[in-house]
Amino acid sequence: VQLQAYGGGLVQAGGSLTLSCVASGRTFASTMGWFRQTPGKEREFVAAVSWSGPRLYYADSLKGRFTISRDNAKNTVYLQMTNLKPEDTAVYYCALDTSRPVYTNSYYYTVPTTYDYWGQGTQVTVSS
Repeated sequence: VQLQAYGGGLVQAGGSLTLSCVASGRTFASTMGWFRQTPGKEREFVAAVSWSGPRLYYADSLKGRFTISRDNAKNTVYLQMTNLKPEDTAVYYCALDTSRPVYTNSYYYTVPTTYDYWGQGTQVTVSS
């Protein structure tokens, strides 16, 4: 499995940006997520989406501003980010979990070690 993230860039505070992550390989029934990381800090959970349902998971602090979605036919997960703030500046990573069966406890999807595959990351910079 390979993940390729797109869509990062420089945006002014209050602006919007949509990230895409295209997965190739065996992705059927996988859960996909987004994390972000700034220098010197641990990777932080942003959002995740299950294959079917879909079930959506968000970091509490980002609910209402960030929206995750996926297109299974295109093997792509999206992260729509609105009302961006300078503190959203980070490298954003997409990730894929192939666990079977899927976790019923959403906590596991907020933990980086749950995920089996990671994309290369895309930089998002929000200027004030």
